[in-house]
Amino acid sequence: MDEGRGPAPLILTLRMDTNSFARLDALRRAHFPPERNHLSAHLTLFHALPGDAEAEVAANLGTLCAGTAPMPLRVAGLRSLGRGVAFVVEGAALPKLRGMLADAWHGWLTPQDRQGFRPHVTVQNKVDPAEARALLAALESGFTPWEMRGEGLLLWRYRGGPWEAAGEFPFLGKG
Repeated sequence: MDEGRGPAPLILTLRMDTNSFARLDALRRAHFPPERNHLSAHLTLFHALPGDAEAEVAANLGTLCAGTAPMPLRVAGLRSLGRGVAFVVEGAALPKLRGMLADAWHGWLTPQDRQGFRPHVTVQNKVDPAEARALLAALESGFTPWEMRGEGLLLWRYRGGPWEAAGEFPFLGKG
């Protein structure tokens, strides 16, 4: 608990296969402004779940992930963020899983988490738009889509800087 402010909000991300994570994290370390890069590469499903519901969130995730098989995904392209660049991630299973959680947690969702879900991994943000356009062009020139696997979900506590791990929920179902 944070002194006087209540429990830290929770963030939910996808656990990626080791190779995809390493590749995307290396790009993030290379291109994200170092003074602002407090995190490893991640694909966020929810940005701010209520910290006081952590036990219920964890129980929901444990049950759901126990019956969910690792999911095939595809890093399909790049997207401009205006002041940054992200890799677009596609695959039918991930939006379906997120939709089930959004339905279950609809009363907890912030306006940001009620918006449409566009899975992506940000490798650059908060830079001059010209720098972002240059990186986008450079990455697009040699881009080849690749297969990625979602292997579980990661729960984090947001305390203003680097995130604090709150739980890991592997996908244990059979595919």
